[in-house]
Amino acid sequence: MKYRLFFIFTLSVSIVVELTSYQWTVAALPPILDTPEEVLRTEIITEARSPINGKPLTAVEYAELQTQIATGATPQLNAKIRENVFLLRLRHALGQLFPFLHF
Repeated sequence: MKYRLFFIFTLSVSIVVELTSYQWTVAALPPILDTPEEVLRTEIITEARSPINGKPLTAVEYAELQTQIATGATPQLNAKIRENVFLLRLRHALGQLFPFLHF
């Protein structure tokens, strides 16, 4: 009697384990429409996004933007804004040196 109950219990547990492990293996597979990484590595990228504002660019526009960034053609700030930034940095530095003064 004990052996029969043990056999039934073992059989039912093994069936439950088998069914649950089947569900986990199916869940671990990638989606069917997912492109394999090997294909993505060989794909030629013909469009990109601007690192400045995120707008879509063609390959030519992206190359031009990269050369502009590399040459350092950045726009200069207004003189009044640069002066304000300098004064704020100076105020911060003086606050670090003289913490008892409240600017």
